[in-house]
Amino acid sequence: MQKTSDISDQLHPNVQYLDPVYCGYGAKIDFYGMIHTIKCFEDNSLVRETLDTDGQGRVLVVDGGGSKRCAMLGDQLAEKAVKNNWSGVVVYGLIRDSEMINKMPIGVRALGTHPLKSIKKGVGEAGISVSFSGVDFIPGDYLYADQDGVIVVKELVLC
Repeated sequence: MQKTSDISDQLHPNVQYLDPVYCGYGAKIDFYGMIHTIKCFEDNSLVRETLDTDGQGRVLVVDGGGSKRCAMLGDQLAEKAVKNNWSGVVVYGLIRDSEMINKMPIGVRALGTHPLKSIKKGVGEAGISVSFSGVDFIPGDYLYADQDGVIVVKELVLC
């Protein structure tokens, strides 16, 4: 994978930069893929439903509204992501089971951790444009993540 700094040099100013407040989880530090989005608040039903499908190397972007009251992703859902070929997950919110997730071959970025699981009422939207942390996430755009940060661009950058 090409490094985010190299992509930035190549494509700036046509690059969006995620605010550098996200923690990295999972054994996969570098990841990239086409963006698929979910918008849900303290309800991870759609996260589960989506990670049950073939990710085809995509990155799931979860707009959890930045809630710090519960986790939107845990080890069971991360296992589904690995099994179903998701490259990574970015959560505008929290995760749990970080010790287990850190052993899995998946890349995860989140605002932090919390032991409480989310509710399950099936509320939320998928496949829509979402905006948080300085970035507009549009389904079909590409996300790249590594130790230097997370960026979003319109096109696939050949690795």
